[in-house]
Amino acid sequence: MNPLAFSSFTLNGVDAQKFLQGQVTLNVEALAENLNRYTAICSLKGRIQFGLWLKKLNPESFEIVTTQDQAEEFAKHIKKFGAFSKMKLEQAAPVFPILKGDTTEFGTIATDITLWQQQAIQAGQAWISATTAELFQPQELRLHQREGVHYDKGCYIGQEVIARLWFKAKPKAWLHVIQGLGAVPAAGEQLDKSVQVVNSTAVENGYMALVIARPEALISLDVTVLDLPESLNGDVARPQ
Repeated sequence: MNPLAFSSFTLNGVDAQKFLQGQVTLNVEALAENLNRYTAICSLKGRIQFGLWLKKLNPESFEIVTTQDQAEEFAKHIKKFGAFSKMKLEQAAPVFPILKGDTTEFGTIATDITLWQQQAIQAGQAWISATTAELFQPQELRLHQREGVHYDKGCYIGQEVIARLWFKAKPKAWLHVIQGLGAVPAAGEQLDKSVQVVNSTAVENGYMALVIARPEALISLDVTVLDLPESLNGDVARPQ
């Protein structure tokens, strides 16, 4: 049985949008309704603490999905920081993923999660689990190329670090998809000092994985670097 599972929540109330705007990396106020986007809540150090799929039904009603292993801590985080906001977080029915174009949608009908993993990895759609919490920053995961982080919005947790990395620096390593032989490496595993696994899954005769790596480091590994979708193939640094 695939250990990967997902938990869904609803967040409803007059303060829901304002609260989320100060938490997640994307611009919630500008998010189109009924559009699912993968975004993040970061630590003060600018590392992704919680990854979540966010859908705005209207400014007072949101649907949120996390990996099941982050659900409990995510709920605690929202209730702690939102204790004085007029809104309510409630856990909803179990959900299952399906890849649709450049995003993942969720429904209550069971789907093949292993197939979704393979498709999501090949499409460069990295996700954060409890194992990889606080290991990566959004730019490394190409989250801005997925409309999951906006650098022109107001303040949110970790914003100062994330903005500084965008406007004044360039990542030393970033997201790639690779295919290799042998055992499937675990999420968070270091393949060498410059290559770290984000997500992985078994494929015929080996594995496929999303990794954060320096491009030159992949040359020395016995792996094949696969093409990402065109939208994720550009330079991750800010255009000069």
